[in-house]
Amino acid sequence: MHIFWFRRDFRLHDNAGLYNALKEGLPVQAVFVFDRNILDQLDDRFDARVTFIFRQIERLKQELNRMGADLLVRYGHPEEIIPELAYNLKANSVFTNHDYEPYARERDAQMEERLKKVGIAFHTFKDQAIFEKDEVLKDDGKPYTVFTPYSKKWKAKLNADFLKPYPTEKYFQHFHKIPAEKLIQLEEMNFQPSAINFPPDVPDREVIRNYKQQRDFPAIKGTTRLSVHLRFGTISIRELASIGLALSEGYLNELIWRDFYFMIIWHFPHSVDKAFKPAYDQVPWRDSKEDFERWCKGKTGYPIVDAGMRELNSTGFMHNRVRMIVASFLTKHLLIDWRWGEAYFAAKLLDFELSSNVGGWQWAASSGCDAAPYFRVFNPDLQTQKFDPKLEYVRKWVPEFEDFTRYPRPMVDHKFARERVLKAYKEALGS
Repeated sequence: MHIFWFRRDFRLHDNAGLYNALKEGLPVQAVFVFDRNILDQLDDRFDARVTFIFRQIERLKQELNRMGADLLVRYGHPEEIIPELAYNLKANSVFTNHDYEPYARERDAQMEERLKKVGIAFHTFKDQAIFEKDEVLKDDGKPYTVFTPYSKKWKAKLNADFLKPYPTEKYFQHFHKIPAEKLIQLEEMNFQPSAINFPPDVPDREVIRNYKQQRDFPAIKGTTRLSVHLRFGTISIRELASIGLALSEGYLNELIWRDFYFMIIWHFPHSVDKAFKPAYDQVPWRDSKEDFERWCKGKTGYPIVDAGMRELNSTGFMHNRVRMIVASFLTKHLLIDWRWGEAYFAAKLLDFELSSNVGGWQWAASSGCDAAPYFRVFNPDLQTQKFDPKLEYVRKWVPEFEDFTRYPRPMVDHKFARERVLKAYKEALGS
């Protein structure tokens, strides 16, 4: 028998690790663990991501039940549960898919060691990226730190083999046949169902076709809203990359950015909580919890910034252009540490992906690889004029913005903020 451990790949179709487990020919028992190492750190008992995961696990369990199989779902510490389960089931191997985040790497190293002690092999496979780790390197063998040459090498290396789906369906008969267990409920884990609506997992080909022209306008449906499904693997990256290759290079580039940030966090794990460019850790950030709180609540007096924060707080989503604007505002206008903003996004975003979140925040703060230069300070008013000219997005989320008795004055003057941040960065960088 083999065990397949679902983690961030909640689908039976086109799943690399699952395919490799099933095609061996032995019975495969599917397992998922609600990881307390992660869940115990969540303050919000209504965290919508936990609800999303629960629903996907429920769906997977039902799909397996229809085949006479089952998904064994446990709650606890996977480094204890998986080896014990594998030992009790007399499993030969545990199969799963790669994860690139520092916690996951440490957990998997520990997992492999524990399984090895009881004579069980641990196999992991590339599934959530097209190219990973050392697959796209510079000619000198070093990792890229600039996106454009990385993307050119990525595209040059791409061929049909990298986009071929894994035909798991051919081997579904190898799932271990057992009676279905009762599924643990959210409330048993001290969580409550979230009322947030989740976007569908079906790619909108027209949106992808027009992606490059429409992606920057938050008032229209110009983005796919598939990011949460990519994050948890309810949709295959190979499927989306194939569609992007056929319909929109602009959309494909966004998927390449995702691979790029996976590669960066793999080679430069220090960038999770330190500036990618060490000199930028000398920036004298303002320790203003009051200003940070106003930013969090969408009460800065800048409508486009407030609209983005209110959208995030209400839906768990924020349009990508607006993410850049609000991140620039926190780091450049308020001179508040990018790590504060990164942590807030980590707590609120349905599609939170550590590598992309850190990469995006360090880009905004100018401290990251291939980041915006430090003297680039987004003007929120100009960004609004350019990307929400009819104020449709602003009016949706900040309906009171034209009422001077209800809407706050800007908490900081743009000209003053720009001069302050340029002075702070120049002094920190010695330029």
